[in-house]
Amino acid sequence: MDQVDLLKMDASSLSDFIREGSASVVDVAKAVIAQIETKDPDIRAFLHFDAKALLEQAERIDQRITSKGPSGRLLGVPVALKDNMVTSNMPTTAASKILEGWMPPYDATVVKKIVDEGALVVGKTNLDEFAMGSSTENSAFQTTRNPHDLSRVPGGSSGGSAAAVAAGMSTLSLGSDTGGSIRQPAALCGVVGVKPTYGYVSRYGLIAFASSLDQIGPFARTVGDAALLLEVISGHDPMDATSIRGERPSLSDLSDKGVETLRIGVLSELLDNCSQEVRERVELAAQLLAERGAKVETVSAKAVTLGLSAYYVIAPAEASSNLSRYDGVRFGLRADRSSLSEMFLATRTDGFGDEVKRRIMLGTYALSSGYYDQFYSKALATRDLIRSEFERVYRDFDILLGPTSPTTAFRVGEKAQDPMAMYMNDVCTIPSNLAGHPAMSVPFGTDSSGLPIGVQLLGPMMSEPVLFQVAFEVERLASEVSEVKDA
Repeated sequence: MDQVDLLKMDASSLSDFIREGSASVVDVAKAVIAQIETKDPDIRAFLHFDAKALLEQAERIDQRITSKGPSGRLLGVPVALKDNMVTSNMPTTAASKILEGWMPPYDATVVKKIVDEGALVVGKTNLDEFAMGSSTENSAFQTTRNPHDLSRVPGGSSGGSAAAVAAGMSTLSLGSDTGGSIRQPAALCGVVGVKPTYGYVSRYGLIAFASSLDQIGPFARTVGDAALLLEVISGHDPMDATSIRGERPSLSDLSDKGVETLRIGVLSELLDNCSQEVRERVELAAQLLAERGAKVETVSAKAVTLGLSAYYVIAPAEASSNLSRYDGVRFGLRADRSSLSEMFLATRTDGFGDEVKRRIMLGTYALSSGYYDQFYSKALATRDLIRSEFERVYRDFDILLGPTSPTTAFRVGEKAQDPMAMYMNDVCTIPSNLAGHPAMSVPFGTDSSGLPIGVQLLGPMMSEPVLFQVAFEVERLASEVSEVKDA
């Protein structure tokens, strides 16, 4: 089989192909190297990629297959990692100069899990510095481009992970989602992206941005692949105090369950914030789901409109605390100065980019004496209000439907100098993070310029099985619509 064809296969098929002896993991590694060497000079999805180390890793997996037999649900499947997940054999920078060249002494739990299942870890992908951004333009090292149009952004902050999968440089990838950082780039790059329930996947080894919001999740070209990767990385972890106990139900076997009898609510407040073309795709998805037997109605949850305001108090407040550890003493960059206070100041001034500094200052201000009650306490109360509003809506609906991003991919530099315009890109995704609920983006056609559009599915806590049940149907409908359009 041609090398490129190996990377066109879905994860399960590729793993089976290797298990049957029809291809080696080295063959897959060579295909990955060829794709990255061809495409990444333009896209710039990877911050760390070592072709020699990848081949050596593939050889070790092949040797293990020879000696112990083929095993692992991700056997030989390429998986790229957002560079805020620590890896003991690769640098981890969070796309920040303050961590440039840092080699962690351990692996994140999700990294251990995919390696234990035989995955081929491709490399580390670009992101907005410390995951703070919506376009992957805030990286200290490079700007990632959208594979569908190199003049446009891939979304953020997990833009490198989304672009790597969309460009066929990796079969799967992992990202983190604090305010939409998996779902928004998934929508803009035309791939599947999942933010699980808070605590569904271990955060141990994830460099923290906002600890009460961060969650790791998968990118994939298909819903089935996303289900497989989520099954592998999920589960209780004693190293993460927020990890949810209990078994995680199977997701991969829901592909043929359909949506008949399910109650789906189209969230009107999210539709009000998006472009006409995005709105039309969401409305088409709703119509087709109704034709497949789902009970579909428009629903209002006015509190979600407050999500953006609450998020940009809570997230910077947590970031200001989490990022205080980068002081030039314990690890990372150190700017030598004559006094300790001067060293602290110079290290953080030189090491952090403008957006990170902006959020640290916002968060410190919101937590300061005299303003805590005025800002932070009110933001927490708003978060509770959003949770209560979702709880009310989910009494009548199993799943909610809406846009993932208010627009398709915008041009590089278009919003870089306007923080408020950039923040608005997260207006559809932030409410689920504040509530701790799962949500996912599924590709559903393109706009008039051929840029991908994603529809978002939202559910209550631990509703991943129902989310995937609907997502499989949405994926089928998108394929049918595309076939009709092409005919």
